[in-house]
Amino acid sequence: MRAKLSAVIITLNEAENITRCLKSLDWVDEIVVVDTGSIDQTIAISKDLGARVIQTDWRGFGPTKRWAVKQASYDWILSIDADEEVTPALRERIGTILENPDPDVAYRIKRKTFYLGKRIRFCGWQRDYPLRLFNRTRGNFNMNTIHESIEFSGKVERIEDSFNHYSYPTISEHIRKMDLYTAGAARAQEQKRQTIVECFLRALFRFFRMYVLHLGFLDGRVGLVLCFNSAFGVYLKYIKRWEKTLK
Repeated sequence: MRAKLSAVIITLNEAENITRCLKSLDWVDEIVVVDTGSIDQTIAISKDLGARVIQTDWRGFGPTKRWAVKQASYDWILSIDADEEVTPALRERIGTILENPDPDVAYRIKRKTFYLGKRIRFCGWQRDYPLRLFNRTRGNFNMNTIHESIEFSGKVERIEDSFNHYSYPTISEHIRKMDLYTAGAARAQEQKRQTIVECFLRALFRFFRMYVLHLGFLDGRVGLVLCFNSAFGVYLKYIKRWEKTLK
């Protein structure tokens, strides 16, 4: 018998993304949307498209996602972000897995990411395989408030059929999220100390790694912008940590 599957999504003001995501999940047995305070139409859209919506306070990425997984009705979990969608090929592959499910196996799923509307094929993003399909009796998200991950006691395999990930449709959105994430990272590691020189060197190394080592130059102008902005995000994280030493 095919195992039942719960798709679990964390949302905050995702009205522009959530419709695409939920429509790609119309085949799962349950969609759980855990909303952490949206003031746009995210909740209304999610309910209209058949999701079960639960509202809660923000606990940080790991704790919130961990809590959300526990609210699902079924043990097999597909964790997906609001700016992602399941492709038809991935839907078929997951269906095959659930026909003969093994709770001791979790799956990393290839993610094809778009930046400013362009598919990014290099910059290191070609190696993006987040762990997203698992049985919660064997694992769940850790308690990291940022850079969370799933801790799983079993075998982990890869699925080459992919999510589509529409990460940053505009420069403004990238900057907004960088400011949010780097503030959280600085708070999470505020006991660590950085020099200004180290802030610059870390940013320069990120650019070199993405643009040169990971062949970001092959993504053209958009790849250059992505690599530069990603390096700036690294600079922001460490300079915000350095800023706390002045207080």
